Amino acid sequence: TMFLVGLSGGIASGKSTVVAVLRELGCAVIDADVIAREVVQPHFKAYQQIVRYFGTEILLENGEINREALGNIIFSHPEKRQLLNSITHPEIQKEMLKQILKYFVLGYRYVILDIPLLFETNRLPKFMKYTVLVYCDPPTQLSRLMKRNRLSQAEAEARIASQLPLDEKRKLASHIIDNSGDRESTRRQVLRLHAYLEDSLDFLWARLAVGMVVAGLGGLVYLLLRHFIS
Repeated sequence: TMFLVGLSGGIASGKSTVVAVLRELGCAVIDADVIAREVVQPHFKAYQQIVRYFGTEILLENGEINREALGNIIFSHPEKRQLLNSITHPEIQKEMLKQILKYFVLGYRYVILDIPLLFETNRLPKFMKYTVLVYCDPPTQLSRLMKRNRLSQAEAEARIASQLPLDEKRKLASHIIDNSGDRESTRRQVLRLHAYLEDSLDFLWARLAVGMVVAGLGGLVYLLLRHFIS
């Protein structure tokens, strides 16, 4: 009965703010960015492939991948970005599946998958019961990115252009959280989303089935007791 919720946004749209609130509410959140950083560590398979294709100049002195240097390469060369994705995505998905199974065993009703490029793929959204987009208007997104990463306007625009525009993603999402305003407005929207997911009818049949099983077992025990007593 557990289902998956895909959460995405755009660079500097405020997705981390939404995730923080969801975690406060006790939701199970799997962060694809965190996993992406883990699978490119030196002892992982993806690390070896990245160094083979991109060269040792992307490495730090301690041997780890310089994410900023690699980011500068892939943002200016779409074909290299696709190559990096083809290396890392299978490893990221394997680790995400492991964590999904963990939450399933622990009995969670649903798991939120925080995937920045959810809508850029054709395959992943098919596995989600709901998809959520953290949106902000383009001028706000540009301003936030320039301030956060200390980028020029041209640099920030290039990074935003490397992703599917937020206005396009809006058409693909089943739920929108507009983060163009203040933090309290965003929080209220997240609380409404949480209430919706908690009350989802996806669990109605599960509850009914459990109730019927319990009632059936109770009836069976009652009949057996009557039989032995008589």
